[in-house]
Amino acid sequence: MPNRTSTWNLVIQLTLLAGVGLFTQACSTLNEKYVAAAYFEKHNSLIDSDFKDFILKELPLDNCGIHEDRVNAVVVKLSALERDLIGEGSHRQLSSSIHLDIQLTKQIKQFWEIIVLERLPSGIFADPFELQHLLSRGEFTDLAVFGDTNLELPSVASNRSLVELHIEVDHNVSSNNKLEVSIKLPLHARYAPLVEEDVGFSRIEFNAPDVIIRTKAVKGDSDDRSCFYSLTGSNHELESHTVVAWDVPSGIKSHTSFVSLLTFIAAVVSAFIIVLTSICY
Repeated sequence: MPNRTSTWNLVIQLTLLAGVGLFTQACSTLNEKYVAAAYFEKHNSLIDSDFKDFILKELPLDNCGIHEDRVNAVVVKLSALERDLIGEGSHRQLSSSIHLDIQLTKQIKQFWEIIVLERLPSGIFADPFELQHLLSRGEFTDLAVFGDTNLELPSVASNRSLVELHIEVDHNVSSNNKLEVSIKLPLHARYAPLVEEDVGFSRIEFNAPDVIIRTKAVKGDSDDRSCFYSLTGSNHELESHTVVAWDVPSGIKSHTSFVSLLTFIAAVVSAFIIVLTSICY
């Protein structure tokens, strides 16, 4: 009996260990799905300096495990990054055109994915429901919104947010191949704070996004772990030439008393008309 009991205990322990291993592997896969998820697990708000440190220090850049030939086989460069705002008013599209130069020292079949991390400035947000509509149309292979996703808050009461976009590329990339990816991200402006100057708008600037290439060997390779290549972190010249500005309409602080008086008069007149109409009819 003692031997049989020991055997059953050993079986139970091995089963529990296997379950824990599968659970850990599933959690690891889930966390690797989105790059920004690891950042927001440690930070409550989006700060540019903290996020850049995260990309440089915590993201496993150029890490392909023990197969260094995969690292040396891929050379990806960001040759051009064009940005523009399309539309008018408080609903616009941020257009980005990403030009890549891909060079392969040897032909390796692997999964290619372009990850665009758009760090939105304060006062601008992306509607998650609108983005899901683009995902269902096949504009992107995957996407997620991190940070402040409350769509009703004004600019002074909201935090920044980040949009992570995934675009899959054909894995049969040939040597010296040039690749261009165009993205149109729909954005909305929050109610801007009052300004001192008599200009009637607040200027919001968009910096260059973080563009990352993620490669993974196709099924059947002995090492199918992901490799990350940051494209914008080392190209400061491109970053400085891709800043676009959005002039968001805002109220002027010196007009507060006048607007408040007009609002009060309109409210009183409307209430009087409602009462008069109720009495007459």
